[in-house]
Amino acid sequence: MIVLLPPSETKRAGGDGPALSLASLSFPSLNATRDTLVDQLVDLAADRPASRKALAISASQDAEIDRNAALRSAPTLPAIHRYTGVLYDALDIDSLRGAAAARAEARLAVVSALFGVIRATDRIPAYRLSAGSKLPGSPSMAARWKPVLEPVLADLAEHELVVDLRSGSYAALGKVPGAVSVDVTAEHPDGRRATVSHFNKAHKGRLARALASTRTDPGDAAAVAAVARRADLRIERRGDHLTVVVPA
Repeated sequence: MIVLLPPSETKRAGGDGPALSLASLSFPSLNATRDTLVDQLVDLAADRPASRKALAISASQDAEIDRNAALRSAPTLPAIHRYTGVLYDALDIDSLRGAAAARAEARLAVVSALFGVIRATDRIPAYRLSAGSKLPGSPSMAARWKPVLEPVLADLAEHELVVDLRSGSYAALGKVPGAVSVDVTAEHPDGRRATVSHFNKAHKGRLARALASTRTDPGDAAAVAAVARRADLRIERRGDHLTVVVPA
């Protein structure tokens, strides 16, 4: 089983690993696109106004541009430790030990605008680029990634069950045939339901933790739902789609 996570805008600074080596990353067929994007971000960092516009940030966030300028030389961290924020707080990878930690490292993958899909243990620097970013003179991130990323994701899905926890903009970078998809809905006491926005990340993080660390190896949506229920998540299943139901 592979659990696909979205990245996060917030990232842990620094690192204890060597500078970025694309050759060391998983899924080497993506390296040409990765290399082009890294070069573009490094070059763009020399023009702060253009960087702010492309990355949708303000002058108070110029440290993000500095991160991009240093992409080739900055220290690295494993991807699963680089990303921070609500989902990753709920996943709480640092608290897993032994076999559970090893299972998590093998099962978790992140789909990002800069690297496509990477494994939890792939070492990356801090950077700023989102699925909605539009680099000057270039197609959208989805247009750039889909032709190269979808074959890789399809190959993954041929060999393992894929549980897709990505948000919409990152799911648009490449579809996964046959994946188990997940959404989160809030239920009011009178039965009314509403889409959960911000806190949907926390519930997906809880599900990711349960799936990453379970001793079982789910092979279909029903088995994924069973793992979630054992983790005290309320789950509804319709075919290959799961809904996490939380109190409003």
